[in-house]
Amino acid sequence: MVSTGSAARFAERIAMRRRIRRDRALVWSGVALAVVVLGWLLLWSPVFALDAGEVTVRVEGDQAVVDAAAVEALLTDQAGTPLPRLDTVGLRREVLDVPGVRAASVTRAWPHGLLVTVVARDPVAAVPENGGFALLDADGVQVGRSDAAPEGLPVVDVPVGDALSLTAVLLVLQSLPDELAAQVVGASAQNQDAVQLTLADGAEVEWGSADQSALKVAVLTTLRSSPQSAGVRVYDVSAPTLPITRS
Repeated sequence: MVSTGSAARFAERIAMRRRIRRDRALVWSGVALAVVVLGWLLLWSPVFALDAGEVTVRVEGDQAVVDAAAVEALLTDQAGTPLPRLDTVGLRREVLDVPGVRAASVTRAWPHGLLVTVVARDPVAAVPENGGFALLDADGVQVGRSDAAPEGLPVVDVPVGDALSLTAVLLVLQSLPDELAAQVVGASAQNQDAVQLTLADGAEVEWGSADQSALKVAVLTTLRSSPQSAGVRVYDVSAPTLPITRS
């Protein structure tokens, strides 16, 4: 026969187990509700929705090359979409398709904005085309057009349709330090291994191929700074270990 005390303790344990199960159920219900509310706040409510007025576009490089308004228009189309639901990777791909954009990043600016940073394709050369000049960046991508050769950009002369020669010239121009690049007013190539540069003082530089450009820069700089450079009209650094000068 079960004593009254044992029965009471047994009933108490049963009641405690029920309270524990109830408390656990309440906790999990609260967690589930919090998750639902948080999900709604983040993904569906206007609390973190994109505000078109808080889209910031920063252009690094030549401001005239990239149409910042076109970039901004791509993003303001997403106005009203909660920031967590925005596909920033997809938006970055769209921004990269805007003419003149070389690189881009799209980041959320909580609670309602986007920060877009684009790097412009800066023109490094002008190529004669249809009575004007196509402005090319270091990758050979056209980033603009001008009726006259822009000041500060070398005019490039290569055989029509010769992509290899054009690429070689652009690689050489890209390898030049700023001080030397500022002296280059023209560049030409009959083939990819025969790049020539024309300097502002009229001197010609026979560069050869785009290989060993760093060494060629060092050799040319040394030759140009030498007292014996007076009267030199041609610097041949196509074989940089055996440079030649001609007056």
